[in-house]
Amino acid sequence: MLKFYFHQTPNPLKVAAFLEETGLPYEVVAVDTLKGEQHTPEYRAINPNGKTPAIEDDGMRVFDSTAILMYLSEKTGKLAGKPEDRGEMLSWLLFLATGLGPFSGQSVHFRHKAPEKIPYAINRYLREAERHYEVLDTHMEGREYIVGDEYSIADISAWGWIDKATFVLGEEGLENYPNLKRWFANVNARPTIEKARALAKNIEFKTEFDDVAARALYPQNFDKKA
Repeated sequence: MLKFYFHQTPNPLKVAAFLEETGLPYEVVAVDTLKGEQHTPEYRAINPNGKTPAIEDDGMRVFDSTAILMYLSEKTGKLAGKPEDRGEMLSWLLFLATGLGPFSGQSVHFRHKAPEKIPYAINRYLREAERHYEVLDTHMEGREYIVGDEYSIADISAWGWIDKATFVLGEEGLENYPNLKRWFANVNARPTIEKARALAKNIEFKTEFDDVAARALYPQNFDKKA
């Protein structure tokens, strides 16, 4: 059975949403990133980048949420989009993976987690996140789905981070992005999304963001000898 290495953060939730949508059997393996479990030798053998999510499928490891979504959609033939939309699918997946996701994450970090407020960094990442939201909002005008005319891994990939819009952008969230707001409401209402969210309910993840958590999430910020 497929092993799914999971933490309750945006990128693993994308994979959870795919698995629930397709009904693919899987076993959850919790990785508590605030405790540093992503840095154990055992987990690094599965994901050398030391992040979640990752999967093991019949002896094959796949890490990075976009790679996992592409791998599973190609393997199952589900949520991959139509062949004639392949170029659009790849373009939007990589737009999300290399743009919207990373800039959103950095916006959250410098607004909420950084030990000191750096106005330039806060502005830089917030404005870039907003720009990516604007690009996607413009694209979604008159559209129900990001690629083609059916729900796909592009929608799942976008949902994972846009679900955190208030943390990324501020309290206004999606108010300035009406097309994205409409799209998000439709995706978020899917029963399988609720099931994906519920995955963490029976797992006792660490929640306190203390020194242990900071060192686990951002080890590069600390002297290795400290």
